[in-house]
Amino acid sequence: VPLVVRLEGTNVQQGKDIINNSGLDVIAADDLKDGAQKIVSAVKG
Repeated sequence: VPLVVRLEGTNVQQGKDIINNSGLDVIAADDLKDGAQKIVSAVKG
């Protein structure tokens, strides 16, 4: 099951890098619209 998270604040890019390199099925999003688009894409495959 993919998990989409929205990150905001200090060191947001470092947080996204950690998530993207973690090997977990976690997708970082910039805002709610971006998150919605990413989860739809992930679910559709």
